[in-house]
Amino acid sequence: MRKTLLTAGIMAALTLPATAQTYKGTVGRTLAESTEWWQQPTRAPQGAPNVIWIILDDVGFGASSTFGGVIRTPTFDSLAAAGLRYTNFHTCGICAPTRSALLTGRNHHFVHEGGFSHISLSAGFPGYDGRIPSKDGTIAEILRDNGYNTFAVGKYGLTPDEDATDAGPFDRWPSGKGFERFFGFLGSQTDQYQPDLVEDNAHVKPDGRNLNEQITDKAIAFIQAQHKAAPTKPFFLYYAPGATHAPHQVSHEWSDLYKGKFDEGWDVFRERVFENQKRLGIIPATATLPARNPNIKAWNSLTADQKKVYARFMEVYAGYLTYADHQVGRLVDYLRESGQLDHTLIFVIIGDNGASKEGTLAGTINRGTLSRSLPEEEAVRRNLDSLGEVGTPQGHNTNYPLGWAQAANTPFKYWKQDANAEGGTRNPLIVYYPKGITDAGSIRTQYGHVNDLLPTTLEFLGIPFPSQIRGVTQDTLQGTSLVYSFTDRNAPSRHTEQYYYIFGARSVYKDGWKAEVYHHPDILDLSRPGGPDTSIHRDYDKDTWELYHLDEDFNEQVDLASKYPEKLAELKAQFETDAKRYNIYPFIDWQDVFTRKFHKTVLYDHP
Repeated sequence: MRKTLLTAGIMAALTLPATAQTYKGTVGRTLAESTEWWQQPTRAPQGAPNVIWIILDDVGFGASSTFGGVIRTPTFDSLAAAGLRYTNFHTCGICAPTRSALLTGRNHHFVHEGGFSHISLSAGFPGYDGRIPSKDGTIAEILRDNGYNTFAVGKYGLTPDEDATDAGPFDRWPSGKGFERFFGFLGSQTDQYQPDLVEDNAHVKPDGRNLNEQITDKAIAFIQAQHKAAPTKPFFLYYAPGATHAPHQVSHEWSDLYKGKFDEGWDVFRERVFENQKRLGIIPATATLPARNPNIKAWNSLTADQKKVYARFMEVYAGYLTYADHQVGRLVDYLRESGQLDHTLIFVIIGDNGASKEGTLAGTINRGTLSRSLPEEEAVRRNLDSLGEVGTPQGHNTNYPLGWAQAANTPFKYWKQDANAEGGTRNPLIVYYPKGITDAGSIRTQYGHVNDLLPTTLEFLGIPFPSQIRGVTQDTLQGTSLVYSFTDRNAPSRHTEQYYYIFGARSVYKDGWKAEVYHHPDILDLSRPGGPDTSIHRDYDKDTWELYHLDEDFNEQVDLASKYPEKLAELKAQFETDAKRYNIYPFIDWQDVFTRKFHKTVLYDHP
């Protein structure tokens, strides 16, 4: 496979990183008695392409036109038409865990990112301290040491809060994890017009433009400078816009493209997208659409004010996604114009988890993420009064209502944070490389996970996984290369087992079967108007496990737990094994976060 994708001599051209070379000269007492020796420069394999990883934020499976959605994403459409679309690819269910698994090729608890690197969402345990160990090196470190220049722009999200000042330390900034240049933000969320902006190892002043435009400019500038200095040297670019995470902020030029497009509501949206997905072959022709999630009302039952407010939130979100696609298009256009596109391997992950459930039932404009919700009637009234701020620089935490999150996740149930559900963890993947992909425009259904992209990239390039990175012995990978599927659409899945756990919600997959738990109390239970739902008593042992045969029921509609108790017991035992092996224990959930069980940090900003 490697030889057919690149060149027959690829491995012969690979040189060891300089740090691994042994001195081969002779050191005598005098110069006459000595022989000089110089370390050979590290070079990438002959013919190795540039590599770009693109990961969007909080998009949802059914949002983009590329995967059946009604929101236009022409750049992604064109990349998919010339590449492959993976419809059974998975994330971790929330942003930092997904990004840690992606960059390291390992499970997120295994690399200490069971929650976040933020003070309020990390804990002093091996699976949760938010500090990725050096023994779990990143794709950037590996490619840098194998002759690539390495760049990152946009959201990083894996630097501990305590380290994120201009005093460092910088070993957990992007520059300490293999990226030679960085431009973006270190946290999980930032204002798109006044971002907490960093360039390399220092905070810089934003220029007032939308951050997505700025990061695209910087990505192009990094590549231009590198290509001018070393035109034959490949680069790796990690392109991670804040879009479409809150705040949804985009100019009217983009949001007004969708004026009136969502007046029919989320129920019609779901039905339309569902039919599109069947027509495109994204989902089985025999599939059925799940019922609305609990607490989501029928659109036709809403008041006129609710419909007006909620539709505007979705117009802004849709414009924001199309704008993000446009910015990727600028990058692709530059590569095409500079003659580099055909020599660039591109992976596009459309979302680091399912669509966001953080916008409450009524949508938010400036509400804090962990503050309590307002009663829906009051929230609608306030949002109606401030409707002109939705999507603007004044809307510092704009996020759409929960009904639209479910719609954007069509054809699945539930949403971001729900590690139990495909709606929280299944995201579209595009693979583009015209020189090596001959089955252009086709669909792949093999099971995949974000930790697969590192081994996939290395196998494709012909670069072996290193036993050491700059003297640090490396731990094992959990990801599985997807290269086997590039030329064989019918190849059986090789990634056969995977666990998921985010703040109590949990599941485990094995050989087409999945056992899962929707854990309560979740963030919706705890942030409801009037305070947490006191009728819910947390008990992990009494959580209700469900069982689904995804090979026959991909969107989890028929619970088989009572029909196949032995299969459920087998999967629960598998989860227990994984919990011990990968540092999932101790269980930490949203109740622990809201009640400040660790770090003792105040979280609420009460309305």
